[in-house]
Amino acid sequence: MTRAPQPPADVTVFYDGACPLCSAEIGLYRAQDRDGALCLVDVSRPEAALPPGVTQAEALARFHVRAADGRVLSGAAAFVAVWQSLPRWRWLARLARVPGMLWVMERGYRLFLPLRPAIVAVYRRLARKPA
Repeated sequence: MTRAPQPPADVTVFYDGACPLCSAEIGLYRAQDRDGALCLVDVSRPEAALPPGVTQAEALARFHVRAADGRVLSGAAAFVAVWQSLPRWRWLARLARVPGMLWVMERGYRLFLPLRPAIVAVYRRLARKPA
């Protein structure tokens, strides 16, 4: 029996697959994406197709998505696009629509980015410890 072709994904997610923290988060999204709404692209791979106008260094340094309408979003707006695509995460996308919330989320993300290497180091250490 031949299966009907799947419609293209709504959102293309560009993530740093060399980052264990990023990969863990993408694993959560992948597990919830039962409808194939996300196309996941590991930008740490040299052959990865990057979003238009974004270098590999930029894609590795900051979370990006390409929305269904072709817009390239990054940071908090990119997370909201992913959350909107996943039924169990849509409540977070709705929360982001509260006036001022996306601004707060973006500022939080910008504070997180310089701390990411240290957080990843701690994450790696904890992941190696036996339970």
